[in-house]
Amino acid sequence: MISITEEIRLRLAVLEPENLDIFDDSSAHAGHAGAANGGGHFEVTIVSPVFAGKKSLQRHRMVYQYLADLIPTQIHALSIRALTPDEF
Repeated sequence: MISITEEIRLRLAVLEPENLDIFDDSSAHAGHAGAANGGGHFEVTIVSPVFAGKKSLQRHRMVYQYLADLIPTQIHALSIRALTPDEF
């Protein structure tokens, strides 16, 4: 069984990231009522040329599209920073 961090990485590979950083901040939220079911808190920075010409909301929707079934069971909170290579 792979970790949720690796699962996120595998799923977002379809966006052809040039850089993908995933930070698991779950330990800082231990005891948080919303995370009681085991869902974690994650921060994702993804840099991909497929984001070129897309607004921030469109980029976030693209990321959520591949992770939607993990929310809220395995992912309770997700912070996304989605950039093009030029913006990075």
